[in-house]
Amino acid sequence: MADRILQEIAAVGRRLETMDSRISELTVASSSILADIAGFRETVHNLDQRLVVVEDHVVVLPGQEAELRSLRAKVIDLKDRSRRDNIRLFGVPEHKEGSDVKTFLKNLLPELTGLEYSPPLEFQRAHRIGPLHKATSDKPQPIIVCFLRHEQARQTILPAKSQGPYSLEGHEIRVATTNK
Repeated sequence: MADRILQEIAAVGRRLETMDSRISELTVASSSILADIAGFRETVHNLDQRLVVVEDHVVVLPGQEAELRSLRAKVIDLKDRSRRDNIRLFGVPEHKEGSDVKTFLKNLLPELTGLEYSPPLEFQRAHRIGPLHKATSDKPQPIIVCFLRHEQARQTILPAKSQGPYSLEGHEIRVATTNK
């Protein structure tokens, strides 16, 4: 009987060693899990901080979007206002204007329209669009004119709309606005 008790005690001892081994494995595994959880906590904390920053930016965006819409509308309005003083002349033979397009137009426009401009015509800019053609048979490049006074641009364009194209030495001269 003592043998049997010794065998049972030995069996219990082996079981305790097995349990001890398993407990050690579980301790190592739980330590690894705890380390992972700590890493996840740090990641969640960092993500939470980033989310707060993003939410702050999202709150700012609608205000900026409204401002952007307002600025776009103002830019479009300014472009339209700056273009309203411009006209384009199509069909004016090239090299007819010589080196001074403004002086040429001060003489040409009253002749074409039959109007007397008061005060005299003044331009901010006047030039051909694109390179001049070498051959006279090519379609002449248009002239763009930016009037100093909007009223003079209107005086020039209105008769052209009602009367149709003008004629200059057998050439058809058309006048158009630059507004799109």
